[in-house]
This record gives sequence, C-alpha cells and structure tokens, in this order.
Amino acid sequence: MERLIYTAVSGAELNNKALQVVANNLANVSTNGFRADLEQAQSMLVAGDGFRTRYQAQLMPVSTSLASGPMMETGRKLDIAMSDNGYLAVEDANGEEAYTRAGNLMVDGQGRLTVNGLQVIGNEGPIQLQQYGDIDISPDGTINLTPVGGGLIAQDAQLKLVSTDNNLVKGQDGLLRAADGEQLVADPTVSVATGKLEGSNVNAVAEMVRTMNISRQFEMNIKMMKMANELAESGDRLVRGQS
Repeated sequence: MERLIYTAVSGAELNNKALQVVANNLANVSTNGFRADLEQAQSMLVAGDGFRTRYQAQLMPVSTSLASGPMMETGRKLDIAMSDNGYLAVEDANGEEAYTRAGNLMVDGQGRLTVNGLQVIGNEGPIQLQQYGDIDISPDGTINLTPVGGGLIAQDAQLKLVSTDNNLVKGQDGLLRAADGEQLVADPTVSVATGKLEGSNVNAVAEMVRTMNISRQFEMNIKMMKMANELAESGDRLVRGQS
C-alpha cells in the first residue's frame, strides 16, 4: 500500500504541473513567435532504508519546442519573419540580451525600435532610429530609411540576428536565452522576410487532447490513492481481528 501511495501522489502532482504547462500553451496559441513548453518527468527512487521498491515521479525542468510556427502574410513593412534557427536579439526588462522569434516591430515616440515593448538590439547596440518618411528592412536585417520629404536612402542600423540549434532556454518572461548564459554572436547567414510574421508553434488540437489525457491520468491517480487507503484499512482490520 505504501509503495502505491508514493506513485499515486507524485503522479497527481505531475499531472497538476502538466496541466499548467498546457494551459499556458493554449493561452499563447495566437502569440507571434511563441514556443510551446513541454513538461518532462522521470522515475526516482525514494531514499531510505529497506528494499528498493518505492519510486515516485520526479518533475524535470520544463523544456521548449523550437519547431517553427506557421508563416502569415501581413504586408506591413515592420513585420519580419526570420529564417530557420534564426532569432532576433532584444533587451529584456533587466537590460540583458535575450532572443525571440516575434517579429512585429514597432517604433515608439522616442524613435526606439521595439518588439512587444522590448527594445530591439542591433549589431552596435539598442536601435534608435532618426526621423524618417519611409522605412525598409533588407534581408540581412539592414534598416534603410528615406528622409522626411524624400531624398537619398540612408542605412541607419542593422538588426542583430543570431542562430542556434538547441542551445536556448526560455525564461519566465517568454524570452529565450543561451543555456550557458553567454550572448550569442551575430550570424550573417540568418535572413529576414518583410511583410510576414511567424505564428505560435502551439498545435491547439494536440494541446486539447493532452488536456483530456492529463485529466484522465489525474482521476486514475486519485482512484489509486483511495484504493491504497482501502487496502490499508482492510489490513488494519485484519491485524486487529487476529490480536
């Protein structure tokens, strides 16, 4: 009975965490550039004296799916989509460099280039644009500005574009960072396409199915707890009857 309790209780806790992860994924199914989270677990031997018979489910750090999301045509000049394994460098709330696949760029009232309220980083630091009449972003991330009233096109800055395969971890703010904490170097092979945005890589149907499966697993773990309690009570009655 005791061994059953370890498995059932830890399994229910894992189900609870998994449901939180799925709910967050579903909440961001329409968020540009969002990367789905994946819960992980492994069996762990419970430390203590006696036989090696007591195991529980141990939650592992949540991982992130770096698969690409669907591309959407917008026609907007400040919307960009990065090539495979490419990421845009931004400045997080602490002033540190982080990375995102979101490409819905904006220019605020102070001329700062931002995405989702975070300042975009160029190859020479945070990007601050001068006044312009028109704007165009080249495939290599170079920002070309046409002066107000017309005139010659000037190159104002270049987006810092980086690439990596599986060297990124996602923080609580939804931004990606290098696993070793170091800044990634700009990768000239990464290109951008303007007038497009990459959607979330969350599969809403698959996440809904996972929600139902998690709910069934949770119910099964609750039943196992009740069964363990009934077995314990039966054993206790049997012992008292023999006394």
